[in-house]
Amino acid sequence: MAVEPSEELKSLETTMQSIEAVLDLDRLRADIAELNERAAAPDLWDDPDRAQQVTSKLSNLQNDLRRVEALRGRIDDLAVLFELAESEDDADTRAEAEQELASVRRAVEEMEVRTLLSGEYDAREALVNIRAEAGGVDAADFAEMLLRMYLRWAERHGYPSEVYETSYAEEAGIKSATFTVKVPYAYGTLSVEQGTHRLVRISPFDNQGRRQTSFAGVEVLPVVEQSDHVDIDESELRIDVYRSSGPGGQGVNTTDSAVRITHLPTGIVVSCQNERSQIQNKATAMGVLQAKLLERKRQEEQARMDALKGDGGSSWGNQMRSYVLHPYQMVKDLRTDHEVGNPQAVLDGDIDGFIEAGIRWRKQREQV
Repeated sequence: MAVEPSEELKSLETTMQSIEAVLDLDRLRADIAELNERAAAPDLWDDPDRAQQVTSKLSNLQNDLRRVEALRGRIDDLAVLFELAESEDDADTRAEAEQELASVRRAVEEMEVRTLLSGEYDAREALVNIRAEAGGVDAADFAEMLLRMYLRWAERHGYPSEVYETSYAEEAGIKSATFTVKVPYAYGTLSVEQGTHRLVRISPFDNQGRRQTSFAGVEVLPVVEQSDHVDIDESELRIDVYRSSGPGGQGVNTTDSAVRITHLPTGIVVSCQNERSQIQNKATAMGVLQAKLLERKRQEEQARMDALKGDGGSSWGNQMRSYVLHPYQMVKDLRTDHEVGNPQAVLDGDIDGFIEAGIRWRKQREQV
């Protein structure tokens, strides 16, 4: 039985009021006013890093306010549009109203998911590492497919992204890659993608055309900010410089500018090859190392809390999604049961449904 537009409008109004309460629009406007004052200070650019933080935060808060105000306006206009269609008994106007209702419903759902991102680091930009796991050349190929999937997802949304390092496999695909998504709440959004992804298909690398199962791991970290305290003793680092290489061994840079840093106490290895200068690559690699050490510290603290709660340290983040291309076509999240029958669309970056289901699922678990 179809829901009457008036009932759906009431439901959207209730959800919108909840969103506005969580976002606290009065506080949001006050924060924008304060940042506007700081941005207008004549000595703002004496400290370029600090200035960049202020202007970036101001822009992001202004965008948040514009989005919620625009959505509020669309909901208010919808009621008028349905009244107009009803009073004039106009089928075209009603069809237009119903189309706008579907669009607004989707926009409200997206904004509601955003309000569920309330973790300590959720508002941060994201640092993502993808690595090939079991499955040989198919796993390396799958890792490259996942890298493309996430970069396409960022591109669909207009989110800036940057690949820091790619380690190519010998035959095809990649051993690993590290990239960043430079938009607020990228970490909170993408953190539900962390875990082991599984691919089932007829292997294009098997001359007998056999079915192959392969695995790739996804790690998602919050980008480190100046306020984070991560102690790194330079004497505990091994820094290697080498020449960047692309697929097939071709050189990316003509100088030994790529940098690999090994943190000896933990064995964590990070590298960066995308910049032209060794100094820039070292700075970027240090940022990645700090993010990994911050996440390690966070996980240790979480493990202690889980032990106190008797949780046993169980994790939801291991094998979490299957991509089946043969004998049938399906992508299914093993935690949320969200599934779609079009793997190609998913691998082309259409993963919002999986991300939203994951965020809602995580929030429900936190409330148990």
